[in-house]
Amino acid sequence: MKDVYIFAIETSCDETSASIIKNGNTEIATVVLSQIDIHKKFGGVVPEIASRNHTGAITMVFEECLKKANMTFNDIDAIAVTYGPGLNGALLIGIEAAKALSFATGKPLVKVNHMAGHIYANKFVGEFKFPLLCLVVSGGHTEIVYMDKEFSFKKIGSTLDDSVGEAYDKVARVVGIPYPGGPLMDKMASLGKHTYNLPAPKDDLSYDFSFSGIKSAVINLVHNKNQKGEEINVADLATTFQDNVVKVITKKTLRAIKEYNVKSLIVCGGVAANKGLREEFARLLKTTDIDFCVPRISYCTDNAAMIGAAGYYAYKKGIRADMSLNAKAVDSLYDYIKNM
Repeated sequence: MKDVYIFAIETSCDETSASIIKNGNTEIATVVLSQIDIHKKFGGVVPEIASRNHTGAITMVFEECLKKANMTFNDIDAIAVTYGPGLNGALLIGIEAAKALSFATGKPLVKVNHMAGHIYANKFVGEFKFPLLCLVVSGGHTEIVYMDKEFSFKKIGSTLDDSVGEAYDKVARVVGIPYPGGPLMDKMASLGKHTYNLPAPKDDLSYDFSFSGIKSAVINLVHNKNQKGEEINVADLATTFQDNVVKVITKKTLRAIKEYNVKSLIVCGGVAANKGLREEFARLLKTTDIDFCVPRISYCTDNAAMIGAAGYYAYKKGIRADMSLNAKAVDSLYDYIKNM
């Protein structure tokens, strides 16, 4: 069977990335240009600045990717691009570049949902064992997804307010941990003790999540301590926060694994890089026959390789886009497959 090469583009937030992926599971070359240092002084991503930097970097990123792969667009079968969800202006830079490439080269244009990209980052670990559950944990999403075949997604549960990644970043900011706060919170959590009294985030029998309560509890705790002139032990607070968050995520996910009788669990998204979460899932699943799959750290954060992996399966499914493709800042994974 002929190999299929996907040239993938990802600009949904503050990483400008291009990748060439073979057959949905082999990375030929990837280039990621991060803007973290640019946005750090603002305490978070500034959309207009992100878009401007994508514009200045995208051509160079494309050229470097092709150079690393020692390939040209004559070797490429399709152009895949993230169209949503994400920052509208940032998405548009990648989309317009993808449309220009598709028009100039005559290669088909494939639209990819960002969440599907995170899920399919696990193709670089191994083939999926269906049926499976996928836990998507990132700065924008917290969802449990059921899959019984390729590119078939059913929502089991999701956050009702803040995503887990958003909660991490907001808590980090209030305790004085610089942006990006999530990874540093994870490191601090390994150094502290569970000493604070924080609420369990929606510890009930549903598969939905809520992190606004524990986030608000931390904010109130810190403000009260500051008003009294008392110090906060940041490591202990990070440990308590992470323990409570990880406990409810793993508890609900493991219950869903039993109810849906799946063969494997996939964890993906930026928060899948969290050491505490990875280690707790590994510990809890060690004595079971459930296959636990989590991408390497570089595939957890935003990158075009994951878009290329998902793009390959979208391409095989016949998902295409034309020159009218537009950005969708808010877009559902389930609407994506419904309209394919």
